[in-house]
Amino acid sequence: MPVPKIRYDWYQTDDLVAITIFAKNAINVIVDFQENTLSVSAALPSGNDYSMELDLAHPIVPDECCYKAGSATIQVKLKKKDGITWNSLERSAEVPITPQPIPQVVQCEKDPSQYPSSCKKTRNWDKLEKEIEKQEAKEENEAKGEAALNFLFQRIYVNAPDEVKRAMNKSFQESGGTVLSTNWSEVSKGRVERRPPECLEWKPWNT
Repeated sequence: MPVPKIRYDWYQTDDLVAITIFAKNAINVIVDFQENTLSVSAALPSGNDYSMELDLAHPIVPDECCYKAGSATIQVKLKKKDGITWNSLERSAEVPITPQPIPQVVQCEKDPSQYPSSCKKTRNWDKLEKEIEKQEAKEENEAKGEAALNFLFQRIYVNAPDEVKRAMNKSFQESGGTVLSTNWSEVSKGRVERRPPECLEWKPWNT
């Protein structure tokens, strides 16, 4: 099975380089910080392994770097060794590393959350990070709610009489997972029709 392509983005401030890897529900995350390299590995829900190996454009301070693995992303923060602007995240073999001082306009930037670049549009990186954290919290709450609901259904099924189990199995399978009934006298009368939530359309998973 081919490993799915994982997108990542990065930005920088005077002191830090921040990398956001959009890997959902990654586990066993391992991040190795070296002065000139970064290594990130993790296990994905699909069963594949994710790996990122970067030769960094400029040196970092490994002891002052950190990372955070959430349900939606892996966030890595690199501490710059020198106060210079990174023109790229990775070192180019053709271009030697020549430290350049950060322009005065950057050092005097009124809003440090908006980093100047060649792009005409400015991005508020503090706001972006808060949005990512908000999305992670939402997904974690949804996952907890779904797990609690599944646990409740499992308890009902285990302790239920045979007729109730037959009703649950028949209704769930015939309705494509949109109906779960415990009433065998009703379910046994015929095929259970699909009842998707209002404003939603039922489709097979592989379409």
